[in-house]
Amino acid sequence: GHADWVPDWVGEKPGSVQIPALNALNERLRRDFSVDCNRGMARWNKVLKEYGIEKQLRLPHYAFNRRIGVFADHWIAPDGSPLNEDAWWKGRDDWLPTQDDQVFVASLMQPCMEPGKVSSWIAPPQRGINGRPTDYEYVRF
Repeated sequence: GHADWVPDWVGEKPGSVQIPALNALNERLRRDFSVDCNRGMARWNKVLKEYGIEKQLRLPHYAFNRRIGVFADHWIAPDGSPLNEDAWWKGRDDWLPTQDDQVFVASLMQPCMEPGKVSSWIAPPQRGINGRPTDYEYVRF
């Protein structure tokens, strides 16, 4: 049968091993999702560049911050470098949202129930559903 390459711990770092394709289906779907995310990231980076912003966004390595699977018991930096536990915790707040970040984002997400209005954290639509105006009362309370 057909075989496929999937991520695994090889030697002292993340790598790939070949397994039967049927067993690799979940990893293949994850890889397809990652390819799709990278397409979106490329579009965002293009916009940043158009505005003269040099910083470029990138996805972390597939082994970074995994809680299940073959990398769950390993400490991996966003670039895929193996770390010890102390080094991972030292860098964690630079790589992942902190509690303060989560509180700030939650503070932005205030609901808005007024017809014709949109919550401040959502971009307003250019047009309403089924050609209706954006201030159409879709739901009556």
